[in-house]
Amino acid sequence: MEIVFTVLILLLAVAVSGVVARLMPVNIPLPLFQIGLGALLALPMFGLRIDFDPELFLLLFIPPLLFTDGWRMPKREFFRLAQPILALALGLVLFTVVGVGYFIHWLIPAISLPAAFALAAVLSPTDAVAVSSIIGKGRLPASMQHVLEGEALMNDASGLVAFKFAIAAVLTGTFSLFDASISFVLIAIGGIAVGLIVAWGFGLVRRKIIEWSGDEPGIQVVLLILIPFSAYIFAEHFGLSGILAAVSAGMLMPYIETAGGESAATRMQGRSIMTMMEFVFNGMSFLLLGLQLPGIVSLAHLDAQLAGNVPVWHLFGYIAAITVALVVLRFIWVWINLRLRKFASAVRGQSARHRRFDLRLISITSLSGVRGAITLAGVMSIPFTMPGGGPFPARDLLIFLATGVIVCSLLFGSFFLPWLLKDLRLEAEVKRRHSEETSARLRLSEAAVRSIEAAQERMGAKLDEADLGLLTEVSGSLLATYRMRMDAESGSEETLRTANRFKQFERELRLEAIRAERQEVHYLRAEQRINDETFLMLINQIDLAETWLLGSLNAPN
Repeated sequence: MEIVFTVLILLLAVAVSGVVARLMPVNIPLPLFQIGLGALLALPMFGLRIDFDPELFLLLFIPPLLFTDGWRMPKREFFRLAQPILALALGLVLFTVVGVGYFIHWLIPAISLPAAFALAAVLSPTDAVAVSSIIGKGRLPASMQHVLEGEALMNDASGLVAFKFAIAAVLTGTFSLFDASISFVLIAIGGIAVGLIVAWGFGLVRRKIIEWSGDEPGIQVVLLILIPFSAYIFAEHFGLSGILAAVSAGMLMPYIETAGGESAATRMQGRSIMTMMEFVFNGMSFLLLGLQLPGIVSLAHLDAQLAGNVPVWHLFGYIAAITVALVVLRFIWVWINLRLRKFASAVRGQSARHRRFDLRLISITSLSGVRGAITLAGVMSIPFTMPGGGPFPARDLLIFLATGVIVCSLLFGSFFLPWLLKDLRLEAEVKRRHSEETSARLRLSEAAVRSIEAAQERMGAKLDEADLGLLTEVSGSLLATYRMRMDAESGSEETLRTANRFKQFERELRLEAIRAERQEVHYLRAEQRINDETFLMLINQIDLAETWLLGSLNAPN
């Protein structure tokens, strides 16, 4: 029963943190608030204690989070921005492992060079979700946001694989760069392949289920929840990257959705469930980090002796220095890559079109390398003992430093990113997205008009005069609506103004009608004229209509 109560307390804490963080007079990023709440729950007055199992944490929390991120990652932008994403997810990870590894060994000689490389590797994965929690949605340029999301998807695998090799070097005392490189390529490609196979298999199973028993949303959603865990477990079973398996499965899902033939209800329920899981698991991961903090801080005296009998406050100085080193190396790497891209553009005669350097945007990119749950899970998986039976060298110190860097990177981002983003001009990108959306809406309306006209002609051939008149009236009403929408997306200024007013009146009247329907259905149930089953069916339909209508109200005209 204890584990049940613990889970319920954590779920309540996630919900409470989301509410209280919004009510705070000072804008505190949700991850920081959740870490603080977790540390508070771990104090003796509350006494909540959870033994952190890194393998269990990786299995339960990481696959669904990465699966959801892969699902939502815009695929067009991911492939268009493959070069900078890979430069950050692979090149920067290696640059960080070497640069920060040597820096840690120089700063704290008690940490051996292989152990320093292990710490630098586990600090290399970034957390794009934490960045979004700090600065909010839509504050970054779209291309930068997509690069950060793609980097976070890919560098989890590269960072953890490098971490495993560094730990193996500590345990065995040997390391082969050639063998490690070959293993990394095989592990990465194999993990991606497993994820694609699992997602593709899910698509086949889903189509068969729909064919045999119809589209039952509950069954489809349960199968959907199992995909990231299945991909992760299969990949890890064969010694491949479970993280990349979960990512690749998520990235394939939009294409499976397109070919699956499932209902709108199934798609909406599936996305709602994944959104809920993302919120809960993200919150729990930061709460668990907070729960570990008191125990980790209590080891500070022992860590100080291990680091050479330095004062305890020096350890916090080490944390700040390592965090600054991570930011500086990230800044240097981004700056060098932009210089190389500018040089390549100049060679191709494209220098006039290349954007000038913007140190502000480079600084934003550098500070957006916030560390999160992957770093915590990785560093906690350091073994307790060496093959000979002795303790793993500086294990507690490595955990203390990694945990401190997670918190420090969140603090750095919370203080400096909002300041750097102040008055950042995004008009060009907003205009481009609006133009793309307007063009797509126009194409949709044109397709709908063609379909209605073809259907009217096909249906009218089989009807008598009375039904043909009724069909003409209905199709005329629908065609008028769609053509008015087309006028709203293209046409003269006067036509555009009239069409937009038409859309506004239509939306407001439909919204008033929907609210009246909801009030009436509640009245009918209160008067016992309909049962709960009928009530739920009707209220779901009304809610779905209102959700669509409110979405159209928020859409740009």
